[in-house]
Amino acid sequence: MKINTMLVLAMLAGATAPAAGAEAIRCTLLLDAGSGKALLREGQCDQRVSPASTFKVAISLMGFDSGILASEHKPRLPFRPGYADWLPAWRKATDPAGWMKDSVVWYSQQVTTRLGQQRFQAYLDRFEYGNRDASGNPGKHDGLTQAWLGSSLKISPDEQAVFLRRLVNRTLPVSSRAVDKTTAILRYPRLRNGWEVYAKTGTGSEPGALPHGWLVGWATDGTRTVVFARLAQDDKREDGPRAGLRVRDAFLKELPSLLE
Repeated sequence: MKINTMLVLAMLAGATAPAAGAEAIRCTLLLDAGSGKALLREGQCDQRVSPASTFKVAISLMGFDSGILASEHKPRLPFRPGYADWLPAWRKATDPAGWMKDSVVWYSQQVTTRLGQQRFQAYLDRFEYGNRDASGNPGKHDGLTQAWLGSSLKISPDEQAVFLRRLVNRTLPVSSRAVDKTTAILRYPRLRNGWEVYAKTGTGSEPGALPHGWLVGWATDGTRTVVFARLAQDDKREDGPRAGLRVRDAFLKELPSLLE
């Protein structure tokens, strides 16, 4: 499967230049899942950018609802030459649990390819997911495999939180099984305050801008559930971990105090 090489370089190395005079995008958003009340909303939370790998949450729901995905460990798909392989963990057979854990781009593309454009677009519309634009890069007809990777599909932190609130409240138009299976592969270790966390990172890039990192998900103590979205765009070139991993590590350190 062909990969946008320039996008990969921008995502992993921060190779693009920041837009002249542009302010780095920042948002921290926490919503009470029951009431929808904003517990914290700071920054440019209405700004749409590429969902990048946070879109795996939506793809997982599509895959389990349609029957393309069967369980945490089925199907186990083989890695093939030509697939996205810029991380070592991607160069092997992968199942749904490994796909989510290692954020394997080619596995996402295999699921969406099996869905086909019509079903893929229908799910985006039913989910009311961001701008719902699955067209992909202009003139390339690659939306089915590229739309969420710095391409046509955009979503804001506000919209991420609304989507996740519908997920945890089971009001999305998918089966309960799809919600259960997706929840299972999003689980993170418990926070130090005992809350359970379910989340997905993402690292993306917009034209003429440095990479942005996402962490979206929810936390629950068994009686109360809080949906969250953290978006942070780099304001300078960074070495080391990708933007999404840096956002994850910083936000999870802060989250216990934010839930108090």
